[in-house]
Amino acid sequence: MSLPKAELHLHIEGTLEPELAFELAARNGVELPYADTDTLRKAYQFEDLQSFLNLYYELMAVLRTERDFEDLANAYLARAAAQGVRHAEIFFDPQAHLARGVAMGTVVEGLWRALGSSAQNHGVSTQLIMCFLRDESAESALETLEAAKPYLDRIVGVGLDSAEVGHPPVKFREVYEAAAALGLRRVAHAGEEGPPEYIVEALDVLGVERIDHGLRCVESPELVARLVRDRVPLTLCPLSNVRLRTVDVLGDHPLPAMLDAGLMCTVNSDDPAYFGGYAGDNFEAVQQALGLSEERLRELARNSFLASFLEHDEELRARYLAEVDAYEF
Repeated sequence: MSLPKAELHLHIEGTLEPELAFELAARNGVELPYADTDTLRKAYQFEDLQSFLNLYYELMAVLRTERDFEDLANAYLARAAAQGVRHAEIFFDPQAHLARGVAMGTVVEGLWRALGSSAQNHGVSTQLIMCFLRDESAESALETLEAAKPYLDRIVGVGLDSAEVGHPPVKFREVYEAAAALGLRRVAHAGEEGPPEYIVEALDVLGVERIDHGLRCVESPELVARLVRDRVPLTLCPLSNVRLRTVDVLGDHPLPAMLDAGLMCTVNSDDPAYFGGYAGDNFEAVQQALGLSEERLRELARNSFLASFLEHDEELRARYLAEVDAYEF
């Protein structure tokens, strides 16, 4: 679906398609434990978040050089642009690369070789958000923030991802306070597999401006009322929810009820190479499975730009919103 949209929940490492994984493996002399792309694609069947993360981290071994990260980002941007993405706020996981001996500069500079020219090459404006791995220590997160300081002209904000259960947001209070002091925007995954209380903690303790996922807010009427009142955006990822068994089938997804309640929902692809679709695919899937009207789809697209970190360029945001309003289904 080419409806103009912003993508606000996208892990760049999660855009690694099997074909590119094998290409980079050959380039870097990395042996993958899969015979071919078809065998690898069959491994993309997950029981839960952890089973996905195991494969996600395993395949990162092919990402070694600036050129690898540039190729990864350009491949995503070309696909996203073809599906109507006009602005992308892209997550990356530096700790997963630092642990493999890949320097922060290699990752950031490589991604920026694609992102810095994305508006010209792909028609997509971009921003970069550095995520901390919540199943690593708070000390590691602080060290990662320190390592990122030379590159903060390229990084607009921080996020929190990876295995959620057992790693409450409060664990990262100190690093989020340090990030706020540096003027960085703050988001966090909360309420995907973790309880609604994690969403409350992310807001109250970490001071986040957006909740990534936030699906389980529906279990708390008080929390829903707060999110509606404060216009806190939720970056939902419907196809991801089905692949990771958070929702049994897409037809059961609470998105329509969440919109009816007044929640500021957006639709995103999360890790599209693994979860069966990019941003436009997610829009098409929810339209078909949930019977969303054209005006509901337009609302989701408008929300994505309103929730984006475009305060530095309100003229650009206004142009994108005008494109949404003018779009003909």
